[in-house]
Amino acid sequence: MTPPVGPALYLEDFAVGQRYATARLRVDAEAIKAFAAAFDPQPFHLDEAAASASFFHGLSASGWHTAALTMRLLVESGLRPAGGIIGAWAEEMKWPRPVRPGDELEVEAEVLAVRPSQSRPGQGFVKVRSTTLNQHREPVQVLVMNLLVQARA
Repeated sequence: MTPPVGPALYLEDFAVGQRYATARLRVDAEAIKAFAAAFDPQPFHLDEAAASASFFHGLSASGWHTAALTMRLLVESGLRPAGGIIGAWAEEMKWPRPVRPGDELEVEAEVLAVRPSQSRPGQGFVKVRSTTLNQHREPVQVLVMNLLVQARA
């Protein structure tokens, strides 16, 4: 695992419009099948023949696998909230197209809102839209998440 890049960011360091980009990660059929076998054992994630006859018309990664890969990419990026990337609640999560073997994924994250918490002094929320893109720059996942972030002491 690559160590996180840059210093920890506190609530006061975030501003609407800030953008963060990640490295790329290649997805292979073996990883798709291994994740599916452990966490989402549906035929279109496990078997090429079954997948060809499915809605997906071919082997595709579980959406939860895509979400886990997105998290990995974000954790290894410059988006480093103090205390870690802690999702408080999601406002949107969608998978507009499947992730296929051989796809190369990267994430672009944009800060949409920043606000102090009314009930948790010393903390606040940063709303981030993370768009996971394949090698053709097509979105494969869009996630809008409110992150719990520490304020400076």
